[in-house]
Amino acid sequence: MNDLKGILTAESLQYDFGTIEAATNCFSAQNKIGKGGFGDVYKGKFLTGQEVAVKRLSRRSSQGVKEFTNEVVLVAKLQHRNLVRLLGFCLEGEEKILIYELVPNKSLDYFLFDTKKQSSFDWSIRDKIIRGIVRGLVYLHEDSRLRIIHRDLKASNILLDKDMNPKISDFGMARIFGVDQTEGSTNTIVGTYGYMSPEYALHGQFSVKSDVFSFGVLLLEIISGKRTRSFYHEGGLEDLLTHAWKLWKDGKAMELVDPTLDDSNSTSEVMRRIHIGLLCVQNDLDERPTTALVAHILSSDSATLPEPNRPASFNDYTRIRKFDQLSKKSIPLSSVCREPITEVYPR
Repeated sequence: MNDLKGILTAESLQYDFGTIEAATNCFSAQNKIGKGGFGDVYKGKFLTGQEVAVKRLSRRSSQGVKEFTNEVVLVAKLQHRNLVRLLGFCLEGEEKILIYELVPNKSLDYFLFDTKKQSSFDWSIRDKIIRGIVRGLVYLHEDSRLRIIHRDLKASNILLDKDMNPKISDFGMARIFGVDQTEGSTNTIVGTYGYMSPEYALHGQFSVKSDVFSFGVLLLEIISGKRTRSFYHEGGLEDLLTHAWKLWKDGKAMELVDPTLDDSNSTSEVMRRIHIGLLCVQNDLDERPTTALVAHILSSDSATLPEPNRPASFNDYTRIRKFDQLSKKSIPLSSVCREPITEVYPR
């Protein structure tokens, strides 16, 4: 429990277990709104009438201790309208619980990849979400007192409030950088394959540009209504990034767009967002824009954008991996292909 010493600075956020138990009706099945590798999420209501999302971490998860510590110490210091707000925590005996604001419209994937809900998910809502995610990332990368690398940005970690404003969530895997630090490395790859940048997936190197890559994948998913890995399941050899780039190169980029989006007035905006998405997923991290530059581009139609090169694909990862393994330069393939570390959605 020595790892939890940093929580002492956030003691004012601490709740007792009895209060949380009462708020969730003893963690009843009726109040359960999410499930993941670290535990379950419940809807709760305090005596004051305040509704909250309660993430109860599994007692059996050693990784959960690290996530718990990271989220409390980190998120308690972050305040932004496009980040989910941590209201408190409970640490009693073996209980490790995180309490968040309740975000009523669940997560982005709930709408984006459901054919019945896509039709109501029009371009104005999608663009609003894109802009909000960028604002949140600029805060994490540039404007907060800390420089934060999220490392697991994906559709299920973007929560939507009652007005469909996005809130970045799940900071269990986030890393804090020093003021002068620009990149880090690890031998343990965490996150979700498909959203990982090539330098991170292959070599464990991460930076703000790793988050930019994940954002680019997410942006193309928002436009297409397709999961980044869905093309594998459909029997093709292409992933979403390669598919999008080929359409762009052939002058057919609008074929990428979710067919439920029927607004010819937004064609130029959509094309520009596709262009931004492709720049964000460039194989070479130096060719990716910063989140601050993306924010500028979104607010200015006059900014000239360079042509994107072909992004790294799933097949490229595999080919490079085999080459690196022969030269004994890389980390195990099993680490790269790891499934999502967590699917817990605080709602």
